[in-house]
Amino acid sequence: MKFIQYYLDCLSHASYLIADETTGRAVVVDPQRDVAEYLADAREFGYTIELVIETHFHADFLSGHLELAKATGAKIVYSSVAETEFESMGVADGERYSLGEVMLEFRHTPGHTPESLSIVVYEHPGDDVPYGVLTGDALFIGDVGRPDLLASIGFTREELADKLYDSLHTKLMTLPDATRVYPAHGAGSACGKNLSTDLWSTMGEQKETNYALRAPDKATFMDLVTEGQPPAPGYFVYDAILNRKDRELLDETKMPTPMTYEQVREAVDRGAVLVDGRTPEEFAQGHLRDAVNVGLEGRYAEFAGSVLPSDVDIVLFTEPGQELEGKNRLARIGFDRVIGYLDRPFEVMFTHQGDVQIASRLTARAFDERAAELNDLQVVDVRNPGEVAAGTIPNAIAIPVGQLPSRLNELDPAKPTVVYCAGGYRSSVAASLLRQNGFADVSDILGGYGAWEDTHQNA
Repeated sequence: MKFIQYYLDCLSHASYLIADETTGRAVVVDPQRDVAEYLADAREFGYTIELVIETHFHADFLSGHLELAKATGAKIVYSSVAETEFESMGVADGERYSLGEVMLEFRHTPGHTPESLSIVVYEHPGDDVPYGVLTGDALFIGDVGRPDLLASIGFTREELADKLYDSLHTKLMTLPDATRVYPAHGAGSACGKNLSTDLWSTMGEQKETNYALRAPDKATFMDLVTEGQPPAPGYFVYDAILNRKDRELLDETKMPTPMTYEQVREAVDRGAVLVDGRTPEEFAQGHLRDAVNVGLEGRYAEFAGSVLPSDVDIVLFTEPGQELEGKNRLARIGFDRVIGYLDRPFEVMFTHQGDVQIASRLTARAFDERAAELNDLQVVDVRNPGEVAAGTIPNAIAIPVGQLPSRLNELDPAKPTVVYCAGGYRSSVAASLLRQNGFADVSDILGGYGAWEDTHQNA
């Protein structure tokens, strides 16, 4: 058996290729939307990808099932309870599928979503202990899938948490302790609150260490897994619905269109958003008016999807040579309305210096000085609730960055405002969004809460 795990850091997303080396037959599980890597590996090893298996309708990324099926002729597989607008094959609970010696067993594991399934992988049909189980978002390393993501489309978190408990205890925890556990996400994903940085574990280890699996009863489990979840980024429901639909395919080789300064300004005036993908440090030194800073070096697609509507045109500002990367990373969450990129961006900023702004960034000490001088300073903490609970700057208004677009009315655009996060990435996103929405005096804190805390511990 050939077993390959692919891990996409910027979305904390794991996908898999499983092949029987004697027959060359293969499947791909939970692919990302840009599928070139799977195709390249299949060509290199001489495999035929015959199934694209989805563990559920993902909310945090737009899956590549349609792209991979088009490229290979593979069938798309979901749980038999899933309904799709495109042609797909439903598999029953307990159904098996042979690749030769390698055997796959499908187990319905609803809870994170109603149609969730897990895939038990056997190297040989008669093995007593499976090689592993691909758990999708039902079971993570250190956590379980959150049951509250579909509350807006007809399912209560209590209903799904009840199903998740049963799935874990009757379908997954019954596997032998030596069974390897391979989830669809790792640390950083908003699909759970306590995900490990480990990319795999064993069922025995999870029974011993996973807080959710150690819950003594269903009621305790339901309380544990429904409290303290991070806010879901705004694009999650959009992707969960779009993953069911027939849609346009991504051409990951197609460059976005180069645009002049005049074309970009016209597009922005019509409602497009200029997304500057440089680092917060580079953005602060000079950027075009109304640009929103979401750095390509970070969780670019996730935070773009958190602060931008899914139905808006997007123009990219990137370092030359990164335009295609920017387009494809946004496409991973279904944000396909990239109408182009600013051509020769630094030449444009030099020739249009009147349209270039500098972003104010304060050291922790400079922030303290400003706070002492201004009685009406508005301080905004854009971290997640769990981070805020561990400590915050006194009198800060807590609004997670992903909720900022819908909660702008809680802030006064006329007041001087300072934004902070943990380190400076999210605060640059938030500060630029506030400026774009008419806040005249906005700064963020260099080094975030950690820098402020260090200053006050050493004072």
